[in-house]
Amino acid sequence: MFLQQLINALTIGSLYALTAMGATLIYGILGILDIANAGAYLVGAYVGWYIYYATGSIVLGFLGSILLVGLLGIFLQRTIYSPILAKPRTLSIIPLVAAVGLFTISSDAVRLICGPNSKTYDLKFPMEIIQVGKVTIQPAWLLIFALTAVLLAILWFILNKTKLGLAWRATAGDREIALICGVNTNNAMALSYILGYGFAAAAGIMTGILYNNITPALGEVPSYKMLAIIVLGGLGNPLGTVIAGLIIGIAEVFLSVYTKIPIPKDAIAFVVLIIMLLVKPEGIMGRRNKV
Repeated sequence: MFLQQLINALTIGSLYALTAMGATLIYGILGILDIANAGAYLVGAYVGWYIYYATGSIVLGFLGSILLVGLLGIFLQRTIYSPILAKPRTLSIIPLVAAVGLFTISSDAVRLICGPNSKTYDLKFPMEIIQVGKVTIQPAWLLIFALTAVLLAILWFILNKTKLGLAWRATAGDREIALICGVNTNNAMALSYILGYGFAAAAGIMTGILYNNITPALGEVPSYKMLAIIVLGGLGNPLGTVIAGLIIGIAEVFLSVYTKIPIPKDAIAFVVLIIMLLVKPEGIMGRRNKV
């Protein structure tokens, strides 16, 4: 029973980490909480669904959705966020308000264009269930683990082994100094958006496959839960986001199964966040600011 619940928790935690990764990358370089990333999660799930049913290939569904939604991220960065941030004395809350507006627009647009009814992926696997002793493993779980591992490995390689990744790390460290040193900060910001929105799209498709159901309300819970995850992980820290996503997934599953905690499951993320911040205010992988 314990091992079964642990596998469930790691599956959910992997999705949480992937969903929040985009917002983490964007915060790390721009210092803004991009709620619209949850809109990319929603749009990505629907774009993947349409491509899958048009071509019959889930691989094309993933690749097409990641590419198209990633390009949408660059478009929003160039046309909305960059002009806002370029204005002198811009209040920090203004990009957040813009992000909330974009998320609301994306939800309503999906509802109007795709209809209010749910859609199912109905992805067929070679086998329905894998039985290992008393543990039951769904093929969808293995797909989520594998894709999450591949995407995070690609992210690690880009950030640590490429010039563009070096530019991202330099810009995330200190944007003004990076600009003075000749770093192309515009490319670094574009990288954040294409990876961030692309990862959110992949997470949306995997959620659709896992639960075999997507609706225009799909992004509502991730829109606030990913905030808890990126704060818990240490704002702007990719590794911290992975750890935080897994912690939230484990906490939700085990507290729901083994305790009678009188709060909704989706609120557990914030309970964990509050407890952690009381102990370590800078988050799991965050750096304590020196006074």
